[in-house]
Amino acid sequence: MKKWQYTKGLHDIGNGNYAWLLPDGTWGWSNAGLVTDSGESLLVDTLFDLKLTREMLHAMRNAVPSALEIGQVVNTHANGDHYFGNQLVADSEIIVSQACADEMREHPPEKLIDRFRNYKELGDGGEFLMKAMGRVFDFRGIVYTPPTKTFSGEIDLKVGNKTVKLVEVGPAHTKGDVLAYIPEDKIVYTGDILFNGGHPIVWAGPVDNWIRACDLMLGWDVEVVVPGHGPITDKSGVRALKHYLEYVKAEARKRYDQGMTLEQAVDDISLKEFNSWTDAERIYVTVNNLFQEFSGDKSPPDSIKLFGLMAHYEERQRQLHGNVIGCGPNCNHAGHQH
Repeated sequence: MKKWQYTKGLHDIGNGNYAWLLPDGTWGWSNAGLVTDSGESLLVDTLFDLKLTREMLHAMRNAVPSALEIGQVVNTHANGDHYFGNQLVADSEIIVSQACADEMREHPPEKLIDRFRNYKELGDGGEFLMKAMGRVFDFRGIVYTPPTKTFSGEIDLKVGNKTVKLVEVGPAHTKGDVLAYIPEDKIVYTGDILFNGGHPIVWAGPVDNWIRACDLMLGWDVEVVVPGHGPITDKSGVRALKHYLEYVKAEARKRYDQGMTLEQAVDDISLKEFNSWTDAERIYVTVNNLFQEFSGDKSPPDSIKLFGLMAHYEERQRQLHGNVIGCGPNCNHAGHQH
């Protein structure tokens, strides 16, 4: 595997494909992609705020002539750090899965921005939200810009003579996750189906869908994997995430069967194997999703409560281990920007 540099900015990954990376990949610091051929271009995801998205688009247009007019935009899922910048490419065709479009309507930017504005009323969960993202990104001026085209299952897009296969693999991380695969270039842009070097977070589930998505990518002829967060990788990054999900599911099942509460189970699951991964507090959301699945509870997760539980977990881990485990919004590891 080529040793890709994990540095902020535009990275040429070959044959007209690019990755835009935002270290350190923790809460809100997401990656994006650009696919070009024969004077046409497709953007995979916008960023969390307008300033970051403008900076990315400026760099792409300076480096790649066909990026001056981006014909198509794919949002891989409905989290704001992958679509809040859509208004800056509103002249393009914006393509998402139908489930993603539904979730965007359900959770537009205004909803999250209101939470930041009223965070003091939301207790520890609100404070964690502000610390992780609200004080870090600039949400001024964001206008909800919905998709213009939806699909379910799979769809092939053309960029010049190149085929970009969009494959819906959600619900997993969110309700409508999509992979963007370029078979002839052996490249896949994963959105948040891959967090590389960071703990994933299962908002929608089931976890088994996410594991199947990993198996799908492992079955493809892929050499370059651009994750939603973290450094560029290859199939080894996909295998590592699949192993994590299988491990956490098995450990959660044992503790559920023993009658542990969510809090007891999370505190009891060892993450030693994943010491180097960021944002260990996210295991709360994943184990909560698994506990709900095991019990047959189909109600939506209480995200503010879970953010509060993550805040407490992060604080406990910091007291126990310094910043080695649970490197969250207050992490001061070298190179982490917060």
